[in-house]
Amino acid sequence: MERFFKLKANGSNVSTEIVAGFTTFFAMSYIIFVNPGMLSLTGMPFQAVFLATIFASVTGTLIMGLFANVPYAQAPGMGLNAFFTFTVVFSLGFSWQEALAMVFLCGLLNIFITVTRIRKQIIKAIPASLQHAISGGIGVFIAYIGLKNAGLFQFTSDAGKNIVLAGGTVIADASIIPAIVQLNSPGVLLAILGIAITFILLILNVRGAILIGIIATTLIGIPLGLVDLSKASATAGIGEAFTQLGVTFGAAFGADGLMKLFSNPAKIPLVLITIFAFSLSDTFDTIGTFIGTGRRAGIFSAEDETAMESGSGFRSKMDKALFADAIATSIGAVFGTSNTTTFVESAAGIGAGGRTGLTSVVTALLFIATIFLAPIAGLIPTQATAAALVAVGIMMLSSFREIKWDDFSEAIPAFFAGIFMGLCYSISYGIACGFIFYCIVKIVKKQSRDIHPILFISTLLFILNFILSALAL
Repeated sequence: MERFFKLKANGSNVSTEIVAGFTTFFAMSYIIFVNPGMLSLTGMPFQAVFLATIFASVTGTLIMGLFANVPYAQAPGMGLNAFFTFTVVFSLGFSWQEALAMVFLCGLLNIFITVTRIRKQIIKAIPASLQHAISGGIGVFIAYIGLKNAGLFQFTSDAGKNIVLAGGTVIADASIIPAIVQLNSPGVLLAILGIAITFILLILNVRGAILIGIIATTLIGIPLGLVDLSKASATAGIGEAFTQLGVTFGAAFGADGLMKLFSNPAKIPLVLITIFAFSLSDTFDTIGTFIGTGRRAGIFSAEDETAMESGSGFRSKMDKALFADAIATSIGAVFGTSNTTTFVESAAGIGAGGRTGLTSVVTALLFIATIFLAPIAGLIPTQATAAALVAVGIMMLSSFREIKWDDFSEAIPAFFAGIFMGLCYSISYGIACGFIFYCIVKIVKKQSRDIHPILFISTLLFILNFILSALAL
């Protein structure tokens, strides 16, 4: 195990990697239940998507751990599953089978741009200031997810200006006002207590502080009635879930999927644009996560980056990690789920000390266990993992110190790249805003030659995507 994962060379050991694997799993295990709930709105069988989510997560995470030897976990991405459901199916009118076909093709496109080194060139094209902003911005995003999961926020909107979508989802406009909730509910109090426990352990440099905080918060939640132990014995229904999986497995290639997708010539431009939109969000979510977490933690060293830039094939860990992420989306589509991507919650395991693929292998094994122990995984309340996400977010904010905030031309793109990730609830949107304002600054300063061609093209594609999204509505 030492020889395969090179634990000592990466400054880690087996126990640390196991703790990190558990930490990552608990931080992202919510996706096992949230993703089926989201995609089932399209008519997909809930239990089928439940298993598809697990199998896609396991496959992608194992490839990341065994092939790339990095501590990242993969699963169907939040935001991408919402795009799949509310935009592609509800707004654009595609069937869920056609949407799966587009996700599969998106995966093939991602593989192509990875093998042809386009993804690596994209990373090289991002200026250092924006890379630091992305890293800090992911910290903002992760911390916001944690505080949101803790239930600390409430939002008031003008009911007359809301848009109600099929399934009851409400879209509020800019009149919405955020505020802190009344600190009188058991869930909020548990979250605050969990944050306090985790932070105290971190301050005292207790090993495994984040995982201990998750477990302690869960145990405290039992007498508060927030953890229902009776669910732990409810393991029935596995056979039915596998039966339903037959409905989604391979549906992307069936008569209602890939075969139908290009049957109408008039819709082909829309199909291609939608595939591009999937790929754009997936690619920049992944790149943002790698830049934001890997460099700061030393997972992708300077030597590794040099090997990536100058070498060919898959010599560096970054090369392998990008390839592992690229093929996971197509694999997930085969099982029957939306884009599988590298989860930003992997930062929780990295924060717990994970540095090698062993962390990913442990996380993957835990995902496999949830096929039979799903109710036990479901016992972990969101309040228990909230503290882990907030703690990791705080750690990542240190990247902001590398930005020259007194230089307005550098501060403006960095601000929009970093802050918009949290405000828009999307890593790729934050990167898009950073790119756009970076180009504006350079053009205004008559330094347009300093804009890397790939960054300029990516910016134009982002703008085109925003325009097409606006027209689609």
